[in-house]
Amino acid sequence: MSLFGRKNGPPPTAAAPAGKVTLPDGQSCTVDRIVDVLGDSCPRPQLMTKKALAESNPGTVIEILVDNPTSMEAIPTIMDNTGGVYLGTIKAERHWRVFVRKK
Repeated sequence: MSLFGRKNGPPPTAAAPAGKVTLPDGQSCTVDRIVDVLGDSCPRPQLMTKKALAESNPGTVIEILVDNPTSMEAIPTIMDNTGGVYLGTIKAERHWRVFVRKK
């Protein structure tokens, strides 16, 4: 990994649906897109989330895979400025799964 992102490996976003997920509030939804920013630090996760929202159609649910605590906490706060709605966060073993929806 380079200082500002990945040198090698898969691109940080994938268009393939990830399937259904049950959010912390009990609501179930289908994930339409995944943004993988594991190993990246601020501000890259926020920028990649903003980019994914800009490229998506209204109603699209995006899952952000993030392992940086500061970025995980910052993603919900940027939703007002990015045209998104924060849906919830699920803690996985070594990362967080943050879910947002395009307005």
